[in-house]
Amino acid sequence: MYFSALFRQLAHIATLKPMSEQPSKQSQDPTAHLNTPGKVAVITTGGTIACTSDANGHLIPTVSGAELVSAISSRFDGSAISFEVHELNRLDSSSLTFADIDEINTAVHKVLADPEVVGVVITHGTDSMEESAIAIDTFLNDPRPVVFTGAQKPFDHPETDGPANLFEACLIASDPSARGIGALIVFGHAVLPARGATKWHTSDELAFGSNAPEEPERPTPLPLTALAKVQVEIIPAYPGASGSMVQAALDAGAQGLVVEAMGSGNVGSKFGDALGAALDAGIPVIMSTRVPRGEVSGVYGGAGGGATLAAKGAVGSRYFRAGQARILLAIAIATGRHPATLI
Repeated sequence: MYFSALFRQLAHIATLKPMSEQPSKQSQDPTAHLNTPGKVAVITTGGTIACTSDANGHLIPTVSGAELVSAISSRFDGSAISFEVHELNRLDSSSLTFADIDEINTAVHKVLADPEVVGVVITHGTDSMEESAIAIDTFLNDPRPVVFTGAQKPFDHPETDGPANLFEACLIASDPSARGIGALIVFGHAVLPARGATKWHTSDELAFGSNAPEEPERPTPLPLTALAKVQVEIIPAYPGASGSMVQAALDAGAQGLVVEAMGSGNVGSKFGDALGAALDAGIPVIMSTRVPRGEVSGVYGGAGGGATLAAKGAVGSRYFRAGQARILLAIAIATGRHPATLI
């Protein structure tokens, strides 16, 4: 119900004519309902939304948080919403580490300590947005929305999608109907729950989809806990995989493993034997899948079958794909929870 209503709101916004063509501000202004004073805190972390092209056409993060917000703040003139900008860094999100996610999480909790803040928007690169979003969601014990957004085209592109995405993210962050439903991704006129979100297209402006139900259940939020010292590795499955990467990951210090399995959560026999040995040694394992859609289910027998590995203690990721499953396993390890309680 909540996501359908928010999606309809953005669908309506997407049909609005440019300001110069609007017959009346009152009938067209999507901010008209925002008459309660409040601040939207915008936390900027980099990504394509903050990039411009250099002389060689390469994207470089050059745009400040203040510049990003100034591109859309005038659209809130006449509303009671104001903005405060917190620029954390200007990173390519493929370079983010658990320490960077900890920094974002700390910043979110800090700005939410201000009762005048009605919502938070985080500008972020799309490559790992789904990971950061679920990390914030799992620790978010506050009804106010935290909304992630970004861009597929850089700031100086003639058809940049960044300002529109940021405007819509701020609109949702300041909307009372977005309270109490966790972290969100607002991108390409879509509103998605963080849980189950996945980047499904490398360049399309509708960059993200979801494997989750419309209103996915959220576990009880956890106390904020650092992830920087946790090591969880993702290991892909493929026909003929020997399982040698399992031992290599453990030798490198992995405290948990996520397997990007085949089908509904299966691997080959040798790979299954290696995972079984890891499980017997007390290493937590989550089975995800390389298949774009559908849930993981342990129904096959044999050394690498999902049912066999589940019987040894492997946890199926349900609708979470490997990137988000890794975050949830890291949080489980850091907080001493069983990973199944977060999935």
